[in-house]
Amino acid sequence: MPKPVVVTIPHQLGREEARRRIDEGVGRLTHQFGEGVKLAKAWNGDQLSFSARVVGQAVAGRLDVLEDAVRMEVDLPPFFAMMADRIKGRLKKEGQLMLEKK
Repeated sequence: MPKPVVVTIPHQLGREEARRRIDEGVGRLTHQFGEGVKLAKAWNGDQLSFSARVVGQAVAGRLDVLEDAVRMEVDLPPFFAMMADRIKGRLKKEGQLMLEKK
């Protein structure tokens, strides 16, 4: 099994505001990807566990909201592992957009 994709995104929002933005942002992302993505998510404290089906492939991960950063680990199936660098870049970009100071 391939190593998980790990993305750490620093922020200056504090834990509570970062968590709120992540929660809202995940919902928006799901809509962007359309009907082909089925997402399940559950918060346990400041950790978000999620799983999704994307083009018939199962993807799972964890997201930890810290006071000054968000750390995400995503377990990719072999089908997506060959695109891990591109996926990592997209996750980082989308995460930064969610956590930008406004």
